Amino acid sequence: MDGDYFGAGTKRGSEELMSHNPMVTNGTGLSPVLQGEVNDAKKVKLDGGPNPPSRVVHIRSLPHEVAETDIVQLGMPFGKMTNVLVLKQKNQAFLEFQDESAAVNMVSYYSTNPAQVRLKPCYVQFSNHKELKTDASHSFQAALQAAQVVQGGPGGEDPQQNTILRVIVDNVGYPVTLDVLHQLFSRYGKVLKIITFTKNNTFQALIQFSDTISATTAKVSLDSQNIYNGCNTLKIDYSKLTNLNVKYNNDKSRDFTRPDLPSGDPTLDQAMQMGGMGGGMPMGGFGMGNPGAFGATATRMGMQMPQQAGSSVILVSNLDEEKVTPDALFTLFGVYGDVHRVKILFNKKDNALIQMADPHQAQLAITFLDKVRVWGKNIRVAQSRHAIVQMPKEGQPQDAGLTKDFVNSPLHRFKRPGSKNCQNIFPPSAVLHLSNIPPSVTEEQLETWFTDYGTVKGFKFFQKDRKMALIQMNAVDEAIHALIGMHNTQLGENSHLRVSFSKSTI
Repeated sequence: MDGDYFGAGTKRGSEELMSHNPMVTNGTGLSPVLQGEVNDAKKVKLDGGPNPPSRVVHIRSLPHEVAETDIVQLGMPFGKMTNVLVLKQKNQAFLEFQDESAAVNMVSYYSTNPAQVRLKPCYVQFSNHKELKTDASHSFQAALQAAQVVQGGPGGEDPQQNTILRVIVDNVGYPVTLDVLHQLFSRYGKVLKIITFTKNNTFQALIQFSDTISATTAKVSLDSQNIYNGCNTLKIDYSKLTNLNVKYNNDKSRDFTRPDLPSGDPTLDQAMQMGGMGGGMPMGGFGMGNPGAFGATATRMGMQMPQQAGSSVILVSNLDEEKVTPDALFTLFGVYGDVHRVKILFNKKDNALIQMADPHQAQLAITFLDKVRVWGKNIRVAQSRHAIVQMPKEGQPQDAGLTKDFVNSPLHRFKRPGSKNCQNIFPPSAVLHLSNIPPSVTEEQLETWFTDYGTVKGFKFFQKDRKMALIQMNAVDEAIHALIGMHNTQLGENSHLRVSFSKSTI
């Protein structure tokens, strides 16, 4: 790994770091078992391979000049990594994650978005090893730091200082809310504070993370991505600020570490917040102009946009036609919005149309469920050309229960305005949040029921409220099957279990 790979702009630190890096790239310390796997790799199919999920990911067809830093960068968006091993002669590498779920996400993501290292396509699959036996800890730490330096931005800014990202949203097709940003950026680490504002008619936000790795990973993963299909493009760089000073918790600014902050006077919100920002925070080049004008722009930008941009109907494909039912889709998609109708296509039962309550919920479902693994297949979720889902006409027997209307279902999660559920929307995760548990139900009973859907790895009741608990399944797809199977199960006379995805860990 040559020093010049980092470009002339990087700080001395990275060269120092690399100079005493005992590379484990020459096959030294390689166990004979790994050697066997390398030879087998040529026979492996390219669809993630026949191996069961493992914390260790095996990457093949790498360019000859590959370095540990490249491999670490490939894994950064998916979670905490614990080891890396590069076999240059074999053009292969192994990357070990702390949690299997991170490896599952990485393999699943690159199965539909082919990975590239230095512009060369490569293949990502599970290794048949459960861990890397080689001790490459120093080499791994060096590669991790170097990867962060490489991603430190132009001129090799020192990412040690960068916990705050400045986000600009271009090509806005849907209103951008602080909650949507929080939801999106929380995937990459702990978000402490967010301030949103409008400058030069563009929506912008400052987002402060608890640490630099999370901020860097979020920047690398989300820069130039669209929040919604074809619109709301994120442009992200590092802010020069070292701390955000949030005075009010409302829909324009929030300090997640201080739930006690006042919300401010909603009518004066904009102007007050500008006063707050100007007063307590070096804005470093954000010339805000006059607060009144800013207030007007923000309202024009965020609030009065047509709600009906885009369709409320989504098309789901690559379903398992043996297992799919309207109720299963109602439950899964109901996590991201209120499902009004579901139609499984009569002639093509691995496809379904789902009508959500509004286009924003349809977009949330696309954002969180596209390419997710359900019943062993990566489903595809996209906007439909249809404006509504038609119910079958009277006397059409051939529908066979494939179309179902859920408009009046008592099970909608978001019907009540201001419902807490709106703030608790998370991507599918191996950890599930359970609520509404009657006192008579024990941990053993819950674990037994959930075992029908996979392996239960952890369980804990909430200390303050035994009606709630977290349960951890072995993998994300098991948790999805458990949510579909267990949500709304009747556990007591008046209590139906509620199951949601959680961002917590046990």
